[in-house]
Amino acid sequence: MIQDNHDIPLVLLGGTLCNHRLWQPVIERLNVSQVTSIAVSGADSARELSSRLLETLPPRFCVAGFSLGAMVALQMLAEAPERLAGLALLSVNPLADLPANAVGRHAAVLEAKALGAGRWVSEKMWQKYVAPGHQDDAGMRSVIATMADESGIKAFSRQTEIAISRADHRAALAAFSRPTLILNGAHDAICTPQHHQLAAEAAKTARWLTHADSGHFLPLEAPDWVATTLRTWIKESKT
Repeated sequence: MIQDNHDIPLVLLGGTLCNHRLWQPVIERLNVSQVTSIAVSGADSARELSSRLLETLPPRFCVAGFSLGAMVALQMLAEAPERLAGLALLSVNPLADLPANAVGRHAAVLEAKALGAGRWVSEKMWQKYVAPGHQDDAGMRSVIATMADESGIKAFSRQTEIAISRADHRAALAAFSRPTLILNGAHDAICTPQHHQLAAEAAKTARWLTHADSGHFLPLEAPDWVATTLRTWIKESKT
């Protein structure tokens, strides 16, 4: 079978308290030969992480980012648009964080430290993470909690600083002419449909698609749909 990206590597960036488990269901449904799943960690700002990634990634690649990973992907776009053959943003908030949010974000890290990261996401965040139709999905809940425990509080603390210090890169998004995909869940309470509308309004040529039965965790809630849309985008990015 001819693979969709034999000459353009695919880079997948995860979200807060996420690791390779986030993208695995999607990867299994893709037809790609070169794919790298990267956890958003090891830096205290999107700028620092973006610069570090750009030093090690191939000269040209497609990047798909989920949530915090989408924010890092936007930073990469701002720094090196010529390196990106295509950009996909899943569950994204394109805005800079409100200064008032910092207190609550830091408090969440302390609460997660006291409870344990897995228990914190399972007990405190679950209802915000997935659509009503997935609230009873014990397997998905376990995967998300396991990712959180495997990521750990140190990573959560640094990811929180990335979220707090991120910039608004809608101008870079507006200037980008390569294939751009914006995906969201209709029930996303964290990165809302309104956030995705702002991203789509900036990226005039982007294709914006909404999954009616998903919330924030699109790669786990709708892996078939995500993989199908990514395959089309990957093929478009080859031209």
